[in-house]
Amino acid sequence: MQMRPLGGSGIMASAVGFGAWAIGGWMWGGSEEKEAIASIHAALDNGINLIDTAPMYGMGRSEEIVGKALKGSYRHKAVLATKCALEWDGTAKGGTFHFAADDFGKDEGDNPKYRVMRNARPEVLRKELEDSLRRLGTDVIDLYQTHWQDPTTPIEDSMAELMKMQREGKIRAIGCSNATPEDMDRYRSVGQLDVDQEKYSMLDRGHEKDNLPYCAEHNVAYLAYSPLAQGLLTGAVGPDRQFNPTDNRNKLPRFSVENRVKVAAFLQAISPIAEDYRLTLGQLVTAWTISQPGCSHALLGARNPKQVVENAKGGQAILQPEALAVITEKVESMLASVV
Repeated sequence: MQMRPLGGSGIMASAVGFGAWAIGGWMWGGSEEKEAIASIHAALDNGINLIDTAPMYGMGRSEEIVGKALKGSYRHKAVLATKCALEWDGTAKGGTFHFAADDFGKDEGDNPKYRVMRNARPEVLRKELEDSLRRLGTDVIDLYQTHWQDPTTPIEDSMAELMKMQREGKIRAIGCSNATPEDMDRYRSVGQLDVDQEKYSMLDRGHEKDNLPYCAEHNVAYLAYSPLAQGLLTGAVGPDRQFNPTDNRNKLPRFSVENRVKVAAFLQAISPIAEDYRLTLGQLVTAWTISQPGCSHALLGARNPKQVVENAKGGQAILQPEALAVITEKVESMLASVV
């Protein structure tokens, strides 16, 4: 497994990380706790030490499962990352409405169970930290990230509180997510920003013009989430795939049958390269992703240990420039027609 630094924090994390969104069940059609814990153990036993979760993943459920998985000696093997600044219980003041939700996903009805707020006020971040430490069963979080930016709270105020937590020894590294270069400038005007986590994949390349070069220039690690486009780039989500009714992919235009046909054709076109490197399609896509300039890490979800072991191999492969160029050319051709 390639190990790469989390910015200037001194923490080395696996180039492929375990993304714990799906194990929270929320928006993914549920999850099985025993299998989720076994998957995290498989990650740590196969070179993946970066475990990324968030309170929002199942309204605390993902963090609780990760906490159970990291009991005992497993905690010392993990670089544990979680997030803050999304509040759903309605107890905090201020913030900006983000979306409404129920226990299965976003809820556009008149009486939603949760009103999720972007809220990065210092007192809210402090409460979220203590709640996360409790759910995770630990006294320190290795990487603490603001999940979304709150326009009603000055970033400088949020960063000052994060740095206070760091001085107290409760967090080790500071990151942001769903941010702009301008946002990161504001974090960095107060202290050291170690990580930016953003959506990036072969189908989502917008950050190649902004966040990726910014991170490369300023020694900020870039964690790509959804690098396999929620399974679409693995070859396992073909045109005939049927999704659970509570699976959020049911509602996404990207997962239309027409799109899946086009993506399947692209994957077929790069399959000879995968065969040359003795990789699955998903592993090849992962290797391409972490080879892009500025992209230091990729977060991959998994529902069972077998998927985790497969994911880990994508972080071991090093593609030659010729292969990268061919893949990129075919990616660009596919993007001309895929939503």
